[in-house]
Amino acid sequence: MREKSVFAVLLSLAIGASAGQVNAQADNQIPNIAGTWNGGFSARPVNGEAVPWGDENFPKLTARALAYQEVWEEIMAPKYDCQPASSPAIQYDPYHMEVVQWPDRVLFRYEKDDQLRTIWLDGREPKATDFGVQGFSVGHYEDDALIVTTTHFVFDVAGFDDYNGIPSSSQKIVRERYWMDGEDLKVTLEVEDAMFLLEPTSYTTRWLPASEGYRLQAYDCDAESSRASVRFFPSKY
Repeated sequence: MREKSVFAVLLSLAIGASAGQVNAQADNQIPNIAGTWNGGFSARPVNGEAVPWGDENFPKLTARALAYQEVWEEIMAPKYDCQPASSPAIQYDPYHMEVVQWPDRVLFRYEKDDQLRTIWLDGREPKATDFGVQGFSVGHYEDDALIVTTTHFVFDVAGFDDYNGIPSSSQKIVRERYWMDGEDLKVTLEVEDAMFLLEPTSYTTRWLPASEGYRLQAYDCDAESSRASVRFFPSKY
């Protein structure tokens, strides 16, 4: 009986050690990306018609997208009605962001448009009511990176970026991979949208650590004054 008892104790210790090793390995695959990050002009080029999109990754557009682009003009931009930017534009806008990591979710708070995204890590699936400007995001950790997939976007007449007049639809899917590169936080973002893109396209960018003590600034948008500014934009019609 004593021998069986000793064997049981040893087996329990062995299992515990094995489980500890598995947990340690799992912990090692979780990158520490929490903190406040600077995505301003010191971190990357200013976004525009050709940034982050260049000759090699400019999206190949469907006929529908080309038709929208043909009639597009700046005064149509929803941002002048204080409509927030969504993926894939908001990640590249030259502002700070804050990342908070919890066991069941990761929170991305953007200084631009004062937007908050929740990346669910607990395996939940979106419901039919989960459509929104920022979509519905699920994620997991893999190979020292955070992998995010976002679906359930609403139609956005300027949903691709702020400059090229390319819309996005509820079919848009955005995939992101976040990882640490030294002290920098990097992301590779890929977007697909069968309604407007012939094939997926992507870019890679980075954030620098924010200055010590930096706090996100309020992004105040007054719709009346914002819309008033478009009176000074020339129209092609």
